[in-house]
Amino acid sequence: MSPIKLLIIDDELDFRESIALYLQDAGFVVLEASNGREGLDLFDHDRPDIVFTDLHMPVMDGFEFIAELAGKSPATPIIVISGIGHVKEVTRAMRLGARDYLVKPILDMDDLKLVIMKAFRENSLIKEIDSLKDKLLSGYLRHQEAFSSIKTQNQDMIALMKYLEAIAITSEPVLITGETGTGKELLAEAVHKVSERKGDFIAVNISGLDDQMFSDTLFGHVKGAFSSAEHHREGLLAQAAGGSIFLDEIGDLHETSQVKLLRLLQERKYYQLGADIPKKTDARIIAATNRDLRQMVNSGTFRADLYYRLFTHQITIPPLRDRKGDIPLLLDCFIHEAANTLGKKPPTYPPELLSYLDAYGFPGNVRELMAMVFDAVARHTHGVLAIDSFRKAIGFEISTKTAINDTAKCTIMLHNGDEQRMPTLDEAETVLIGQAMDLANGNQGVAATLLGISRNALNKKINRRKARSHLI
Repeated sequence: MSPIKLLIIDDELDFRESIALYLQDAGFVVLEASNGREGLDLFDHDRPDIVFTDLHMPVMDGFEFIAELAGKSPATPIIVISGIGHVKEVTRAMRLGARDYLVKPILDMDDLKLVIMKAFRENSLIKEIDSLKDKLLSGYLRHQEAFSSIKTQNQDMIALMKYLEAIAITSEPVLITGETGTGKELLAEAVHKVSERKGDFIAVNISGLDDQMFSDTLFGHVKGAFSSAEHHREGLLAQAAGGSIFLDEIGDLHETSQVKLLRLLQERKYYQLGADIPKKTDARIIAATNRDLRQMVNSGTFRADLYYRLFTHQITIPPLRDRKGDIPLLLDCFIHEAANTLGKKPPTYPPELLSYLDAYGFPGNVRELMAMVFDAVARHTHGVLAIDSFRKAIGFEISTKTAINDTAKCTIMLHNGDEQRMPTLDEAETVLIGQAMDLANGNQGVAATLLGISRNALNKKINRRKARSHLI
């Protein structure tokens, strides 16, 4: 993130230079002007983030300057520097467009920094809201190339991507939640691409790291920090300078490490192992988890302050079972990717494969579908893509798992007014066949798999019922 650029306009040279010197030492870029006209020229040339101005100056006073700058750039925070007892003048300046004021002389420079950071955060929030309005209402993605690795036509997914596109310009952390295999890292990398940060995108899985391993991985260490630390080592945060660092499985973070991550988010500083002097970072933090952090906060296993700090921008990726319309798109994409990887011609697939996949819950989500497709293409030799490998991977779960889990939880009953009774076997079979055909979108092969019988057996049962209904 670039340093905050300030413009100070005051005809008192000593006051102006003392303020400028302090702010430069604090890491700000400072521009100086002795009157409003000179200040406007500097603003047009350098576009500072925040402007400080006195009210009584030669050539162009503060009132005229505020009115002209507020009309030219209404989003730029203008802070008045005024002497004690000039309440009416300050009120007039605020009406013209000033955002805040400071009283001369400034005795506590820390107060000055607080005013600057408050104005900067407020202005960043205003810009973010304007960006959200603009991009969310536009109806399309402006950086489609950044999201090209995410294959979807699901409106919920598209809305998530539009939101991420809108907030990518900020430096606030992003939290991505969702089940395993939904594509959290792909979206994290897309946020980095849209942000146009010059640094690298660094991904690290922090699951299973104890506090020392976490600190060494992210922050690095100095020589002699521990027995095997023979050389100085920069951590991954240093590699992500000017870019983004993706912390996957944030829900598994050790309690002590949670404190260090919170300090990093709040102060943008960290300590290498064995070091006494903190280092600064401008890397964007993007975190992800498949766990329910809110529930973990309630149970005391995840810090509430860290959760709310990460909560600034949060999205939850829907599981594949809630976006079944994406299966044909993903299937075609993965078939071509697998064929290219294996040096084969992309095979076509039988229509019943889509019905078969549509009836499956995909606990492993998109990643599971991709693994199935690659396995099927690897086994493919000629003709239409066989579905035997798909059946081997998911057939048992479809045909028996749901039934086993649900049998103990429900009792099949027929209702007639206030009366209820157990159905006959023939009636129950009719209901089960109807439900299986609905789940399989009319595909008898898939329905037979759901019922745990052969396709021929199901066909005979259906034909027998049709014949019986004609007789009746």
